Amino acid sequence: MKDTFFFIMLSMASAAWACTPDLPGGAANKAQTIDAKKYVLAYRTQPEKIVIGQHFVVDLALCARDGATAPDSVRVDAHMPEHRHGMNYKTTVTSSGKGRYRAEGLMFHMPGRWEYVFEVRAAGATERITASVVLQ
Repeated sequence: MKDTFFFIMLSMASAAWACTPDLPGGAANKAQTIDAKKYVLAYRTQPEKIVIGQHFVVDLALCARDGATAPDSVRVDAHMPEHRHGMNYKTTVTSSGKGRYRAEGLMFHMPGRWEYVFEVRAAGATERITASVVLQ
């Protein structure tokens, strides 16, 4: 009986932690993963190596942790914390279903540390998920 109880509890715990965003493709361009409070986010850029002054795309996938609501909308932006300014362009985010999104129109116009800002809106609340990248 104890073994059965232990197995059931282990299965329930694994299911609660089993939040893996589905971001297919990109075998050569490995996705970065961010564990946030309510979501797990995976993203990758196209092209993989960002060139200063050239537009690029961010493909991303989200999965909601146990108890979190599926996103109503997702926004993607970027800024330079040390310089206190953002990009000169506004991104457009489109959903391709199944928790996958594509952000187009990003451009880093100068070298330095940039911070991606992923805003996930669900059930009237917004969670901001950030990741840093340094361009030289």
